[in-house]
Amino acid sequence: MRIEHALPSDLLGRKPVRVLVVGAGGTGSAIVMGLPYLDQAMRVWGRSAGLEVVMMDGDAVSETNCVRQPFSASDIGQNKATVLINRINLFWGTSWRAEPTYFDEQTFDRINDRSIDLLIGCVDTRAARSIIARTLTKGRNSTAYWLDLGNNAASGQFVLGQPLNARNRRKATRLRTVSELYPEIIDAEAGEDPLPSCSAVEALDRQEPFINQTLAASALAMLARLFRYGKLTHHGGFFNAQNGFMSTLPVDSELWSKTRRRARRP
Repeated sequence: MRIEHALPSDLLGRKPVRVLVVGAGGTGSAIVMGLPYLDQAMRVWGRSAGLEVVMMDGDAVSETNCVRQPFSASDIGQNKATVLINRINLFWGTSWRAEPTYFDEQTFDRINDRSIDLLIGCVDTRAARSIIARTLTKGRNSTAYWLDLGNNAASGQFVLGQPLNARNRRKATRLRTVSELYPEIIDAEAGEDPLPSCSAVEALDRQEPFINQTLAASALAMLARLFRYGKLTHHGGFFNAQNGFMSTLPVDSELWSKTRRRARRP
């Protein structure tokens, strides 16, 4: 049964929406470079005081990163999150923050002096997603939303969910997270996809250009509708670059049940 998801009332006020972006690679960089536009739009709509963003990644810029990611030769060796956030703050006049470290429960607790409203995960391993899922579902955690983006060579997906924690109680209308609908995505024992190549040519062969940007733009458009209208009828999407087809993940409790039953089959 299709239902309509409503934005929690505590995110409709005048305080800024606190966002943590985990991962500053191809997808994470595309997301964070688009967030200032969402920030400006939210202020115009009067929905809140915009966004307060932290970006976390312990990785440094490599020569290969300069092919598919928004980095230049002068950035090589510097922390990715720091480069991107400095660039955004300089251009937009924001006071966003970079955390040049990898995400885990300890680093999350350190920055979570006030509750994170939205965690955007742009990681490329099952192990990293597993850490995010485990952290956000701890009883004391109060993160409202987890937006996960991921891709392979020619396709990808984005899924917005409400982790089951102190802020999101167990109820039929709670948006199911990517790890609940597709548990294999956090199963590190299933093996990992090949890591990015040190060769620029091989990296482009392993992944089509513009996959990251397409997923990021679609996910940001979904967030814009949520914060503008306060409701959603879909909470994710799937894109295939081979045929150009995009399908949405509707807010549908029956579909969630079917998807989870299918995932449990041996």
